[in-house]
Formats: sequence, C-alpha cells, structure tokens
Amino acid sequence: MWEVTKQTVRAGMRGTAALALALVIGQSAAAQNLFAPVARVNDEAITGYEVQQRQRFMQLIGAPGTDSNSVIDSLIEDRLRGQILEQAGLEVTPDGIRAGMTEFAGRADLSTEEFLKVLGQAQISEETFRDFIVISAAWRDLIRARYNGRVNITDEEVERALGSSRGNNGLRVLLSEIIIPAPPQNADQVNALAERIAQSSSEAEFSSYASQYSATASRERGGKMPWTPLENLPVSLRPILLALAPGEVTAPLPIPNAVALFQLRGIEETGKPSVEYSQIDYAAYYIPGGRSEAALTRAAQLRGQVDQCDDLYGVAKGQPANVLDRGTKAPGEIPQDVAIELAKLDPGEVSTALTRANGQTLVFLMLCNRTTAANADVDRDAVVSSIRQRKLEGFATQLLEQARAEARITRQ
Repeated sequence: MWEVTKQTVRAGMRGTAALALALVIGQSAAAQNLFAPVARVNDEAITGYEVQQRQRFMQLIGAPGTDSNSVIDSLIEDRLRGQILEQAGLEVTPDGIRAGMTEFAGRADLSTEEFLKVLGQAQISEETFRDFIVISAAWRDLIRARYNGRVNITDEEVERALGSSRGNNGLRVLLSEIIIPAPPQNADQVNALAERIAQSSSEAEFSSYASQYSATASRERGGKMPWTPLENLPVSLRPILLALAPGEVTAPLPIPNAVALFQLRGIEETGKPSVEYSQIDYAAYYIPGGRSEAALTRAAQLRGQVDQCDDLYGVAKGQPANVLDRGTKAPGEIPQDVAIELAKLDPGEVSTALTRANGQTLVFLMLCNRTTAANADVDRDAVVSSIRQRKLEGFATQLLEQARAEARITRQ
C-alpha cells in the first residue's frame, strides 16, 4: 500500500492541475465522448469520465500505476468486486462510509472537509472519492466475514515467521539518484523536469540528467550510489524500489523543497541476516544562504573541522538554539528526505544535499549512530496479525481471479 501524506497530496495537486489543463484544452472535440464506454464488465460499462476521475485521484494521492491502461485495470477489478458484493448483499452503512472517508483523509493530516476541498481544486468529484472508499471498505468486510473463520494459524507458523524475521537474508540495492531543489517559485518547472527524467530508458540517460540537475554529491558520478543495504532506506521507499526492474526509474517523489528520483541498477542478497534499526541518532546544523557559494563553502569548511556529532555543539556555541538539531528518533519518525540522506552515510559522515526554509537554509546533516532493534522485541501478536492478513489476501485474490475468469470483460 502506498503512503498518503500531505506532501504527496500537494505534489499530486500540481500533477492533476496540469492534467486538467491539458484535458480542458483537448476536450472541445472529444467532450461528447467523455461518457462513452471504454470497457465493459459483464453488463456494466466503465466510461472515459470514470477513467479520467480515477486517474486524477490516483495522481493526487501519489499512487503508482496512473497510466490509462493501469487505471482501467483498477476499475475493472472494482467492478468485479462490486458485483461480488452485490451478490453477497453486503453494503457499507453511511456511518461506515463517513468513517472510511475520515480515516483516509487523516492519512494526509486533513479533515474530510479539507480533503474534499482539495479534491474540488483538482477537479475530482466527491463521488469518485466516495466510490473508492465504499468498494475498499465493503470488500475488506466481505473477505473478513467470509474467510476469517477459515484462517488457521499454528504455533509452528508463528515460530517460523519469528525465525524468519530474525534471520532473513538481507538485500542490498544499487541505485542512482537525482535530487532536484524545488523552491516554491520553481516548483512547476522542476516537476515537469522530474516527469521527463522519470521516463529515462537507460542508465546513461539518467546519469546525464543527474550530472546536470542533481544537488547531491553523487552528481559527479552521474548520480551513482554505492551498494546500499535495503534496511538503511526509509520504510516507505523500500516497496517502491522492490517493484522496479533493473533500469527502471521511480516516479518523482516529493520531499521538502525538492523532488527525488531513483533508478535501480541492481539488487542482490547479501548472504547475511537483515538488520532492522530501532533508533537513528543524527544531527542537523543549519547554515544561512541555502545552496549559495558562501553557504556551500562554509559547509566544506565544517567537514574538515568535525569528526563526530558532538563536535557540532562547539560549532553552534553562542548561536541561537535552533541552529542545531540533535536527536534520536525511530526510523518511521524521520522525515523522508532526511532518511534518504542518512541511508547513504556511515557514522561521522555528512550530507549537504538538503535545504529548509524554502531553500534559504542549507542543512549540514551528520549521522551519529544507528541502534539495532533487539529480536526479543518482536511482537508475537503483530506476527500473528501479519500472517492472518496475508492469508486473507490470498483468499481475496482467489475470489477476484475466479470472478475475472467467469466474467465477460471487453475493452473498447
């Protein structure tokens, strides 16, 4: 499942606004066809309007697979789910719908009313959001009601899963990166550039873009990063990378004051157990001037003066307290852009790729330490819940595939 955040919603609004403008320009000759069927599932039609609405919605929430074919596939699956739900006589109550909309909007730190306003600004109807919630909630309820009693979890399965969590072979990835500064006044141009970079079809093309536009130290190597343990990377980024084939590029990932893209060049098992971290200790010293020559020169001087995080206390002495942030956080609490940079560092190493205050402040970021999570802290109840969910998802997939095999599905 993708992560819905306020950042992805804001970035998505820029993308859907551009799409809406393009559609308005091109609709004069094709408006009368907007409600023509583009696919049929049994006797139910899927219209071009539904595809347009779902495409905008998926782009707004930062979901993968927003091309027309993928969106039509998604709507076909929703039609199949809806027909199964209708046969089962299962409906979501108005209270359930409101709760689902509230929960979903809350993922972006918005109320339902605020989220609906954002949808309106992106020319997405409330019905599109409501239908998405209704199908998701009703399908989840149906699968639980129909199959929960058939899910048996043995002690052996739990122990095996616990052992697996303690001894999985780790993975490492070989990436190339591009992080493009995107102050508000340049956000539209940067997003357009990022979309073009995301279509890169070769390592050479991506590296060329990195050399021209990336703000990271790796730009001198065409954006190429060394082998990086997967567990060092932000949790939200891992499934995105694992879904790539070598050579493929992520969709643009919005981060504060910048846009990030990654190209997967390789992936392999390390032959060693994977390691999870419970806490990351890091320090951020803020230098006025953003990416100006003076600020970058000051950062270069600091690199030669500090060997460990504690040294930054001496650098910050006599300055306002907010010039230095030092803290220990759980990986999931660290802002994604900071987590991406920390993934590249060993203790005592520094990154100067990030900015704050709309690009006016340079971040001198240093990794202090990583604390390994103790295997004894693995929550047995969480493991049981994970096994149950995986088995329920298996039943859901079987049910959907059976319905697909029996259905009459046509595309126009």
